[in-house]
Amino acid sequence: MAARPVVSVFGVNGTKLDATIPLPSVFTAPIRPDLVQFVHKNMAKNRRQPYAAKQQAGEETSAESWGTGRAVARIPRVGGSGTHRSGQAAFGNMTRGGRMFAPNKVWRKWHIRTNANQKRYATASAVAASGVSALVSGRGHRISEIEEVPLVVSGEVESLNKTKEAVALLKAVKAFDDVVKVSNSRSIRAGRGKMRNRRHRQRRGPLVVYAQDNGITHAFRNLPGVELVDVTRLNLLQLAPGGHLGRFVIWTQPAFEALNKVFGSQTEAAEQKKGYLLPNAIISNPDVTRLIASSEIQSVVRPAGPSVTKRPFTQKKNPLRNSQVLVRLNPYAQVLRRAELTGKNKRTTKKSHKKSASAKFLEILKAD
Repeated sequence: MAARPVVSVFGVNGTKLDATIPLPSVFTAPIRPDLVQFVHKNMAKNRRQPYAAKQQAGEETSAESWGTGRAVARIPRVGGSGTHRSGQAAFGNMTRGGRMFAPNKVWRKWHIRTNANQKRYATASAVAASGVSALVSGRGHRISEIEEVPLVVSGEVESLNKTKEAVALLKAVKAFDDVVKVSNSRSIRAGRGKMRNRRHRQRRGPLVVYAQDNGITHAFRNLPGVELVDVTRLNLLQLAPGGHLGRFVIWTQPAFEALNKVFGSQTEAAEQKKGYLLPNAIISNPDVTRLIASSEIQSVVRPAGPSVTKRPFTQKKNPLRNSQVLVRLNPYAQVLRRAELTGKNKRTTKKSHKKSASAKFLEILKAD
């Protein structure tokens, strides 16, 4: 959220005016990307038109199953003879020229209702995100040369009615690079959409918000990617295209001053939204790392433990290789081992082999 106390105002020629405007409370609203994506997805569905398959499509033929006993599938087949079509399967979704599975119907639930409080919360979050230069730049807008975000221009801009005057204004406040980006991104759409009045695709440029239309819509309407909206009719689909926060917004001074009437604050209700108060942030400082490292928290937490943590379980060891584990399982194994070392173990003691008979004894034995 933007937390600057005042915002500068720029004139038609790009110079910074002496007047400053207090930052409206809506720029301190919590930024909720999850809520913005949820509301945007629901709102985008409300522009759809119903479509359906023809009710008789795929079934405009006389076909009947041949039944069993003819060694063919029981799918309905076209009757008659003397043509390739006769005997061919029909009706089924797996057949050539048959109907689709579960044909689309016009009574599908195309539109979705969204709670008014959720839409207001999402719109306030999108407005607050438009005042954070990191989010605006991260969305792809060319704002590296701009002096301040949010960008506020004087009320004289609402009286412009020529496109060349609008171009001169954008160049004076160094916002024309974003329009050039849109112009360079224009390309032909891939797919069938190019045949359905959606031939070209392009990026989004600046959003100009005004309070009173004295010709400003005529001045900016022919610039590629530039959109205009009344401050009382701010739309989430324009403030966060695609559900992505950080639209580059150019405010006129009267529109910027009217934001407190449109959205109110956390303590005062809005004039144009009966009883509506801006949502409060759950935590005032979202920098959790800085909070944890603060002296107030570090003074009460326990000291850090050893870097090497002890295993929560005992490692299994092989008693055939580890003598200590073997003795723990079989205490008599130590006695056997000592006996083996001293040579008293009958199983492990080597038996002395009998010496073979001497050659003299063999001679006496073989003698006659």
